[in-house]
Amino acid sequence: MHPAFSVIFFTTSSGAGYGLLALMGLGAAVGLMPDSRVLAIVGLGLALVMITAGLLSSTFHLGHPERAWRAFSQWRSSWLSREGISSVVTYVPAVAFAGGWVVFGVDGAAVRVAGLLAAAGALATVCTTAMIYASLKPVPDWSNRWTLPVYLAFSLATGAILLNALLALFVGFVPLAAWLAVVFIALAWGLKLSAWRHNDALALPDAAAATGLGAGEVRSVEWPHSQANYVLKEMGYRVARKHAAKLRRYAQVLAFALPLAAVLLGLLAGGGNAVVPVATAVLAIVAMVPGLLTERWLFFAEARHISTLYYGYQHARMT
Repeated sequence: MHPAFSVIFFTTSSGAGYGLLALMGLGAAVGLMPDSRVLAIVGLGLALVMITAGLLSSTFHLGHPERAWRAFSQWRSSWLSREGISSVVTYVPAVAFAGGWVVFGVDGAAVRVAGLLAAAGALATVCTTAMIYASLKPVPDWSNRWTLPVYLAFSLATGAILLNALLALFVGFVPLAAWLAVVFIALAWGLKLSAWRHNDALALPDAAAATGLGAGEVRSVEWPHSQANYVLKEMGYRVARKHAAKLRRYAQVLAFALPLAAVLLGLLAGGGNAVVPVATAVLAIVAMVPGLLTERWLFFAEARHISTLYYGYQHARMT
């Protein structure tokens, strides 16, 4: 599919924001977050800004952004509608959590409950976003068991990297936060490799199967129409296999290998040197941003829509 930057930015920015919100909310609920008002203002403020910026950017992909509100009415059948409702509902406990932490401190019972509810809403919203793609059966690269866990793991990995950096900057080196980032980065890396392996091995239908004309070579003599349309613009994007393989390597190095190495280096340095954990935590963020954008671009660019079989593609492949 054609990778629209608005959707790429939405899935990366909001995903990271929800991951940060979820980890801070869960950490506060179980009593593991330090009672730092600076951390509350900067951390939760950053999470809400990233979430809001991502959600607003997603509306630019709509043909009529002014009608976005109508999506909320289809919650019974549409994952997009459920995502919109979940994202709006999550703001309520998230704002209460942030305000309560700043005013009353993180140890208050109401603040902990608000943090738990905010975390639940954040994770639920990420799940609904993933299900928008996982529910699209005409796109086999998305409608499989890997899409949802990959989205969740990416959100938690980016959130953990941000939390590790925020703690190092405003509170001090926290080994538990660094180890949490290591675990989630490794998990996201493993799940993404499994998703790529699964998609590369997919037995996709050919034109003969799609048209019901039986076995043998079936090819399109003429397109269904003479001018470009939504299907060709959105579903028929081509990316060369060699370019996709190269971009996958870049994504792995930037989104996983370098952040993992940076966080581990910070752990080895420990609290003895305050500069190293901060520098490595920031380096992990700097490396992961372009890596995630590359991975998200590939997520859309490599998707093969069955509808392209009617436009001359022999096996619904974009390569």
